[in-house]
Amino acid sequence: MTTTDTRYTRADFQSGQEVRWCPGCGDYTILASVQNFLAELDVDREKHVFVSGIGCASRFPYYMNTYGMHSIHGRAPAIATGVALANPDLTVWVITGDGDGLSIGGNHLIHALRRNVNLKILLFNNQIYGLTKGQYSPTSELGKRTKTSPAGSVDYPFNPVSLALGAEATFVARTIDMDRPHTTEMLRAAYEHRGTAFIEIYQNCNVFNDKAFQLLTGRQERDANRIYLHPGEPIVFGADNEMGITVGLDGAKIVKVADVGMDSIAVHDPAKPNPGVSFLLSRLSHGPTGPTPIGIFRQVQRETYGDLMNAQIEAAKERNANASISELVSQHGTWKVE
Repeated sequence: MTTTDTRYTRADFQSGQEVRWCPGCGDYTILASVQNFLAELDVDREKHVFVSGIGCASRFPYYMNTYGMHSIHGRAPAIATGVALANPDLTVWVITGDGDGLSIGGNHLIHALRRNVNLKILLFNNQIYGLTKGQYSPTSELGKRTKTSPAGSVDYPFNPVSLALGAEATFVARTIDMDRPHTTEMLRAAYEHRGTAFIEIYQNCNVFNDKAFQLLTGRQERDANRIYLHPGEPIVFGADNEMGITVGLDGAKIVKVADVGMDSIAVHDPAKPNPGVSFLLSRLSHGPTGPTPIGIFRQVQRETYGDLMNAQIEAAKERNANASISELVSQHGTWKVE
């Protein structure tokens, strides 16, 4: 529970390790947002575990004064699943990037999402491989010129929010590294969600992909391009909320409110069991190339993988409470080898 008089400050969640990201990297802002948020929670530091894979973002556990593990490339969701199932009283955070989580780790990510394991997954998306010095990643735009695509990438990029919705994630959100109040709001909602919570965080790489999110972060551009999703409210945006979103059989569209009237503007409802409308909203912008929704796309309740697994274990214990060893061994049939 959040209180106004907590035991902790941000400094309590700083490990004392030298933070070794490039000066100006968006990871610094995300780290500060997470540390400040955890301090506000007033929850024992020992109740948090940070598990990461490989990449710039994956240095995160070194800088957190909590339990943590810097694991192997792409496998953070698998390792975190084991931690969460064995220790259901812990809050398990997965720190990954667009390369680590969507390339070699793509399979582990989608299955953690569909299983609804009680994890909080933060995917730092800078649309580039930063740690290995600027190769194109699974979210790099078509035509991106990098060291591994000198003539321009011919890979069509993933949309991480669309991917998470397609994998039946029960909580899907997007935020921006430079919008710390919004990031904190998304972290709180994810923390309070029971099940897999997935947050895509647009994160600037000022060395290899600088200003990739300029339309959403620039002072002159952001009001015209950030579409904040507020549950129960019409989806409008712009300096004077003059633009809005309509949803129909032909998809989600950007319109002028004055042209269609406020009654025609879609009202956001992330709690709908069917994620269809949320998926349409995720397709408004394939990457930060124009007006882009940020906020919670989907937030529904479903039994977690851990709950279902523990129910099976308890049922087996009850069913076999008085059985002998020989009965347990032979209950499903045995083979006799002669």
